[in-house]
Amino acid sequence: MYEYGRNLGLSFQVVDDILDFTQSAEQLGKPAGSDLAKGKPDSPSHFRSARGTTCCGRIIDSEFSEPGSLGTAIELVHRSGGSEGSGAREEKGDLAIQSLQCLPRSEFRNTLEKVVHYNLQRID
Repeated sequence: MYEYGRNLGLSFQVVDDILDFTQSAEQLGKPAGSDLAKGKPDSPSHFRSARGTTCCGRIIDSEFSEPGSLGTAIELVHRSGGSEGSGAREEKGDLAIQSLQCLPRSEFRNTLEKVVHYNLQRID
């Protein structure tokens, strides 16, 4: 159950990070990109290609001190493909479901699997 919870949590965080870049403020209940603006660490997979660009790396390192820099960083992440779904969310979701194989088929196990599927579908 530890592995289930760990992998579900990691998958949830990746989905949450993606939503922070792809949803509107109304949908999120907070400004888009707010996690990034607050300096909260984000899924490395989302920034891997964007951080590799000199411009985006400088913006992030400057903690968005220039006017409009957060919007520019968000745009760079979108253009680099960093805000698209990464394999990490599916991989961690699959690992969470695989960890349930030790349980007998039951309504309890089915519900735990549905939680994983619900999480993965939040960005569809």
